Amino acid sequence: MTHVLLIDDHPIVLQGCKKLLESAGADDVDQAQSASEGFRLYRRRKPDVIVVDLAMQAGALNGLSFVRRLRRIDTETPVLVLTMHRDPVVVSRALELGASGYVLKDAPPEEFVLAFEKVRDGKPYLSHDLASDVVFNRIRDNKNKLDRLTPRELQTLALVAEGKPYGEIAEELRVSYKTVANICTQLKAKLGARTRPELMRIALQHLPDTARLEAAIKDRRREDARDES
Repeated sequence: MTHVLLIDDHPIVLQGCKKLLESAGADDVDQAQSASEGFRLYRRRKPDVIVVDLAMQAGALNGLSFVRRLRRIDTETPVLVLTMHRDPVVVSRALELGASGYVLKDAPPEEFVLAFEKVRDGKPYLSHDLASDVVFNRIRDNKNKLDRLTPRELQTLALVAEGKPYGEIAEELRVSYKTVANICTQLKAKLGARTRPELMRIALQHLPDTARLEAAIKDRRREDARDES
């Protein structure tokens, strides 16, 4: 028996999706028309799969808040996002927060069913036309993030990615502990990290492989030298 929680503020969408979910094997489909109502139903009924719209209540992206709130207490229940938002930044954010799948409302009914079946079975799903947009957006984002860093910051970030404490980083770079701490504070500000674990995660996500990193540091030093001359 598969119990699904469906969250959308449009009654017609709710009814249409309910029929599609039942055709895909959902035996019990709860319906909610807001993120808050959906969360109450989740706590009371503990569904096997959640399908949620991102934009409810006059276009606000409170579906993202729902996913974030859910993942604080539940990292297992599959969440399929069903939305009109195709912006790669929004897609990436939903996936980063813990969505298991992402499908557009203008997709064919068969694709919605396929996406549901994938996440129900513990597999991720992302529409093919969205996948390339997300990849290219992340490539641009990675490049922009790295372009803001100095050679010393790149070196420090690489060592942070290895999980090394500030003391070891200071020894390797032959600088003081305070210098490393200050560099990491600057890195957090530039990369939008609040804590050291967040900085490490960003480092792992955005840094290229070692050879490319060393080349990037050398190129940055040459550019800095040209600017100073």
